[in-house]
Amino acid sequence: MLAQQRQQAILERVRRTGGVRVAELVRDLGVSDMTIRRDLEVLAERGLVEKVHGGATVTGTGSTEEPGFAAKSVRQQAEKEAIARRAAQLVRPGSSVALSAGTTTWTLAHHLVDVAELTVITNSVQVADVFHRGGRPDQTVVLVGGVRTPSDALVGPVAVAAVRSLNVDTLMLGVHGMSTRAGFTTPNLLEAETNREFVAAAQQLVVLADHTKWGTIGISTIAALEEAHVVISDAGLPEEARAELAEHVGDLVVVAPSADAALEAAQ
Repeated sequence: MLAQQRQQAILERVRRTGGVRVAELVRDLGVSDMTIRRDLEVLAERGLVEKVHGGATVTGTGSTEEPGFAAKSVRQQAEKEAIARRAAQLVRPGSSVALSAGTTTWTLAHHLVDVAELTVITNSVQVADVFHRGGRPDQTVVLVGGVRTPSDALVGPVAVAAVRSLNVDTLMLGVHGMSTRAGFTTPNLLEAETNREFVAAAQQLVVLADHTKWGTIGISTIAALEEAHVVISDAGLPEEARAELAEHVGDLVVVAPSADAALEAAQ
């Protein structure tokens, strides 16, 4: 396959799925890691894809841009792992926890599958699947129904009605963006409505947001910064963002990705 043909194939996959991983392209196209990285560099220079650690995603920065689950899963993997590990420490055996949709909460789910007697409520198909595969008999998993979004969230009136009838100890909320002016936001209007019901149902709101979420504003606000009891982010968070968050949220926790996780994410 010629370089131009290979790059076109990569671009079509990015547009179809929202994101690609270098390792998958190496396997599927039968070329070296270096060749794939050069192809991604060419596509990025032309403005056709956005390079991220370990792969590439579709471009776009609008307030209604909604990357798919595959696209988000290749972004900030080491940071999300560190955030998830810290968030898992806040979950007690025998408690109830709601997990919103997103790749950070999906990463967290892998750390919660061994928590005894846990009740999990989620509107994420991907999160529910993690617990289903875990198969722990003393855990209860409630997957609310609804209309599926590009990020694999179930939203809409069915989801809202289900969440509105519940009370949970802790909500682990993944967000598209956060800022002083707009608070915690999402590019999906229906997902914002569902997440607002999750916020209302929870005694404690824990927001999981890597440093790239600061300054990003989705079209719809889920909650004001002041509503968060805890925000967990990573060491890439700028000092000015730390100062703003520390002033508005209950507790700001900043974690450092491990060297091993960062190396794995880059591969």
